[in-house]
Amino acid sequence: MTAPLSRTAIADLARGVREGDRRSLARAITVVESSNDRDLPVKSELLDELLHTGRPTIRIGISGTPGVGKSTLIERLGMVLIANGKRVAVLAVDPTSARTGGSILGDKTRMPQLAVHPDAYVRPSAAGFGLGGITAATASAVQVCEAAGYDIVLVETVGVGQSETAVSEVTDLFLLLHSPGGGDELQGIKRGVMELADRVCVTKADGDLLPAATLAQAELRSALHLMRPKPGREMTPVGMCSAATGDGVEELIDGLLAQHHTLSASSELATLRRSQSQLQFRRALDAGLLRRSEGLTREATERARTELEHGRTSPVSAAWSVLNSLPQV
Repeated sequence: MTAPLSRTAIADLARGVREGDRRSLARAITVVESSNDRDLPVKSELLDELLHTGRPTIRIGISGTPGVGKSTLIERLGMVLIANGKRVAVLAVDPTSARTGGSILGDKTRMPQLAVHPDAYVRPSAAGFGLGGITAATASAVQVCEAAGYDIVLVETVGVGQSETAVSEVTDLFLLLHSPGGGDELQGIKRGVMELADRVCVTKADGDLLPAATLAQAELRSALHLMRPKPGREMTPVGMCSAATGDGVEELIDGLLAQHHTLSASSELATLRRSQSQLQFRRALDAGLLRRSEGLTREATERARTELEHGRTSPVSAAWSVLNSLPQV
């Protein structure tokens, strides 16, 4: 943000979001993505203005290893959902360079139809340097899209495929995608991310890859038989689909919507949303306290770094010296 927004400007921005103005939506997400402490009052007031009290948006997280075809499948899913009368928002998280801090943000180019459709909104964001496959502000961006009246929000993770468990903390359902091929490729998906998945789908199940996709589906089902399902759930469903031909896409959508209906019909969805809100509060509080403590300990931190650089202390001892410099409560 370049300048603080007045209360009137915040109210106007929130009204634009609720009325479906795309420029207001883009600007509001930019506001909530700010990591500058000076923008926190504006961000907080805007999110309070956009608290959604209507029918909950369906929030679906989508993850998978690089090359699995997430963006291509999301384009196909989005277009089918729109054909069925839904408005779809896509929050696509791109990896951030550890060297330059930059990000390509190329997801719109991989979703050419969805990116320009009036009933869709595609927002690429840089992941930053946190783990988990999403950004620190993804939960807030989901809230903004919900206030804008989108029926379904799809959150596409970075795509490392192993540590991307944070997406399950901001969505209702977690879809894990897997490429055709069995054996060693199955080892690329770790137990933790498999256990969090509400549904697994093998992509590219067409042409010459169809036999490999069928084998991968069988292997994934066998692997999931060895894992404990989520409380109150049956074994995670494993399907196949092809974004190129559309085969299996309708079935995938029907399965996800049926799962969400089951969540909504019980108290499980409300419980999940409350739990996620508490977790997001804890994360935001921890991040804010960390940034403020860095300001209080700047001199001690520089001394500790110098001692560490010259080999006169251990990393643990250096950290303790900084912590010990904080005011005692």
